[in-house]
Amino acid sequence: MIRVIEKGGKVSLPFSRGILTRSITSVGIDVDLAYTIAIEVQEELRRKGKTVVTKDEIRRLTYQKLVERGFKEEAKRYLFWRRFRKMKIPLIILLGGPTGVGKSTIATELAFRLGIRSVIGTDTIREVLRKIITPELLPTIHTSTFLAWKELRGTIEGSPVIAGFESQVSAVSVGINAVIQRARREGLNAIIEGIHVVPGFVDMKHEMTFMYMIVARSREELEARFYERTRYSKRSAEYYIANLDAILEIQDYLIERAKSFGIPIIENIELEETVGKIMQDIMEKTVKIMKRKGLDMLEEP
Repeated sequence: MIRVIEKGGKVSLPFSRGILTRSITSVGIDVDLAYTIAIEVQEELRRKGKTVVTKDEIRRLTYQKLVERGFKEEAKRYLFWRRFRKMKIPLIILLGGPTGVGKSTIATELAFRLGIRSVIGTDTIREVLRKIITPELLPTIHTSTFLAWKELRGTIEGSPVIAGFESQVSAVSVGINAVIQRARREGLNAIIEGIHVVPGFVDMKHEMTFMYMIVARSREELEARFYERTRYSKRSAEYYIANLDAILEIQDYLIERAKSFGIPIIENIELEETVGKIMQDIMEKTVKIMKRKGLDMLEEP
């Protein structure tokens, strides 16, 4: 059996092809090929007579295997994410976008690839607020985002749909910012996703906080997503499609807001592509941050 230890550490664990496969797939390698590479790494260690190896040795060998197969960019990304996780830098990813665009699915996939255990939906934060704050005190949080305008009182300037939406976002963002502050204070990684993740309402002061606006390419595509979603949940597609004009108005608002604050806007056409774009953007920005601190995250092992 091959045991894996931290460099200079005392804790050792059995070598796991499954864990290594997951690490390799995180950079966009197909799971079958990733598993094949993991087997090759294990067999080479055995040929060398290794019974105890460090994580650094496994990382170097995996990097070499990827380069040998022509996956130079993937090898670079693999090296980056392994070093990033070793540095234990708290990472907060924020995913905004209209109802039904696929934010939850993207968040789940990102969490799997990056080994992040905490994924929080803003709908959950809103539900907690509903239990604490009565409809009489704050009526706009007790309904759907695209119907919140119906609960507004007094004179409304501009679009009622956006005014109601902003009222709900204002309340929920208090909870979002509290979660972000706790994650930073305790040095935790977190992904927060939901329609209430809106530029200007959410705390983005920390340099390792990254926000992305996920949008649908067209009305037809968003409508199709609502029907697709009914296969896996009890939510009625007709309810959302009946309010599609309001949902699209909110999407237009979110796009303009993202542009104003310099937040990347990503059309969610295909999951693998969307997740790849987000991870690539985080990598590029983090490399720049680390370079300013005198660290080269992409130096070959």
